[in-house]
Amino acid sequence: MRTTIDSAGRIVVPKAVREAMGLEAGRAIDVVYVDGRIEIELAPAEVAVAIEGGLPLVTPTDDLPQLTDDQVRDTLDSTRR
Repeated sequence: MRTTIDSAGRIVVPKAVREAMGLEAGRAIDVVYVDGRIEIELAPAEVAVAIEGGLPLVTPTDDLPQLTDDQVRDTLDSTRR
């Protein structure tokens, strides 16, 4: 997909790419220049880790979008052997 850079250096990420990556307004991303390409990745979420009942409890400190049932199911399916 082709897009343009405006005079302020901003790039419009096409809607299909935003939807595929789950990008929404205000979402933190990492932008890096690698081997002649610009790569965009979702920034890792900041988390707090506590031990409850002998098990780690990981809680995001940032507001994150809610996972859908389909996203959880697809992730589980893609990691099963």
